[in-house]
Amino acid sequence: MRVLVLGSGGREHALAWKLAGSPLLGKLLCAPGNPGTAAVATNLPVAAEDPGAVTEVARRERVDLVVVGPELPLTRGVGDALRRAGIPVFGPDAAAARLESSKAFAKEVMEAAGVPTASHRTFDDPHAAERYAREMGKVAVKADGLAAGKGVVVAGSPDEAVRAVRELSRLGTAGARLVLEEVLEGEEVSVIALADGERFVVLPPAQDHKRLLDGDRGPNTGGMGAVTPAGLLDAHALAEVGETIIRPVLREMARRGHPFSGALYAGLMLTAGGPRVLEFNARFGDPEAQVLVLQLAEDLLPLLHAAAAGRLAPRPLALEAGASVGVVLASAGYPGTPRTGLPITGAERLSGAVQVFHAGTARVDGQLVTSGGRVLTVCARAASLPEARAVAYGAVSRIHFEGMQLRRDIGERAAQAAARAG
Repeated sequence: MRVLVLGSGGREHALAWKLAGSPLLGKLLCAPGNPGTAAVATNLPVAAEDPGAVTEVARRERVDLVVVGPELPLTRGVGDALRRAGIPVFGPDAAAARLESSKAFAKEVMEAAGVPTASHRTFDDPHAAERYAREMGKVAVKADGLAAGKGVVVAGSPDEAVRAVRELSRLGTAGARLVLEEVLEGEEVSVIALADGERFVVLPPAQDHKRLLDGDRGPNTGGMGAVTPAGLLDAHALAEVGETIIRPVLREMARRGHPFSGALYAGLMLTAGGPRVLEFNARFGDPEAQVLVLQLAEDLLPLLHAAAAGRLAPRPLALEAGASVGVVLASAGYPGTPRTGLPITGAERLSGAVQVFHAGTARVDGQLVTSGGRVLTVCARAASLPEARAVAYGAVSRIHFEGMQLRRDIGERAAQAAARAG
């Protein structure tokens, strides 16, 4: 089977790495890819978000399956174009991807499907949003559109809420509409289902660490690390999420004439009253994908192909024992303006239980350098979560670039929760 992975981040490197191990694979391509994907696939200089260019290269390379990594190609209709050309694609069409590209639309779908979520109001007028924010005080302010993981502010006071409204309103199209919702209390967990429009299988729960600094302090980022399994949802609770959240949304999207085929990501808050949906994404999470591919003990390729073909067989997935941890190494300046062109050392001499997935990297005159905000995700799997953390952080200590930022507490809360449960 000839497979094309679209994207250039850590998620795409992780997916390519996992797919490269499939006995069903004939040729693996990445567009545009990065220095990490170049080690397991052939990189192509094609813009992942250009429907025409992607369709052309998929035809030329006689691709049997396209796997879409990031959200932007989905919202720009890459999946639609590939389907019109008769090319199997893992990823929803643009209408179904609105579950991610419009928070207001996602809320509308959840209400229609009876999915538990936070109470909310949607505003097109920033002044009306400001008045409501001041009234509410403690409120989550969300840009309706895509904002690279930075379109959410949880405000703890009226002044902070008003500042958040003003800040997110300046995001352009993404902030033209705002969703203000109640602040939910509990632990966050990510549940990702592979879906074929009707049927689905659920991956193990993962926990992302969104804020820049230890202890969940500092600004929001695209994600500074992840762990799986999160130790917060047992098998029964995970099955309940499938039945009360994933299945109703798939049914509602099919009823609307836009069946969801691809990776449906539910960001959940585990409240005292049960799981509540914070957000939906229309693709694998990043950095959740990096740890999930380590934890999956079976071939990913037939699962993605079956989902794309509408032939997914619902069943429990085979998983590795133990746990996987991923630590993101970010460039100085992230999540604002990251420093680029800084030499990276130590990342290519690691082996054994460690996998280093590239994101914001480039190769200049043979030297690996930083080229974006989140640079690398250092991942490890071991028999227990504490062991996996120790291996991952041991590997991190051997990597260096100037101004390197990271969190030292990835997986700490999950380890504590597992210890309490055990």
